[in-house]
Amino acid sequence: MIAPPAPAIVIAAGGEGQRIGGGKPLRLLGGQPLLAHAIANAAAQSDCMAVAVREQGRIDAGGLPLLCDAVPGRGPISALASAFSFAAAQGRPEVLLIGCDQPFLPRDLAARLGAALGANKVAMPVSRGKYQPLAALWRVDEAALADYIAAGGASLWRFAAVQGVVHVAWPETGALDPFANINDPDALAEAETHLSRLARKPAR
Repeated sequence: MIAPPAPAIVIAAGGEGQRIGGGKPLRLLGGQPLLAHAIANAAAQSDCMAVAVREQGRIDAGGLPLLCDAVPGRGPISALASAFSFAAAQGRPEVLLIGCDQPFLPRDLAARLGAALGANKVAMPVSRGKYQPLAALWRVDEAALADYIAAGGASLWRFAAVQGVVHVAWPETGALDPFANINDPDALAEAETHLSRLARKPAR
């Protein structure tokens, strides 16, 4: 049997990041931009990747395709629309949309969500009691998303509920939630501490 293709992975990098002083994708963690951490994570899980932005010229995506919001200013739902379009063009029936500010996402995220997807349209992690719509695996359905947006919909969580979602409980490991977002200087400092702690761990 031929294994199904890995899902496309699209990194949402269009937010202003005002709480962290702007330019969130390029903020450094461990000497590397947050976007570089996200790209490395995506590359470990798929051979089909892109970066969703509000407009061209804002960031360097390391050669990956840049997907511009068709309707800027609507938040992550615009990134999902770009992700659906990209995945469909690449012949990938599923797409994992992740944030550029989640440097510790599990490297088996796509595989575990894919295994849980079943007949549902969306597989969404739940970590430490919090739903993670910006780390969910979606079956591409451009028509349904276009209708949802045209009706004024903007919530990823609500669109997932409309589509049919399975929630995937994530086990707690370590002191830091692997789905944690870097939204402000304090969170970035905490992430630096966590990264240093990981670097000091002896190899098994």
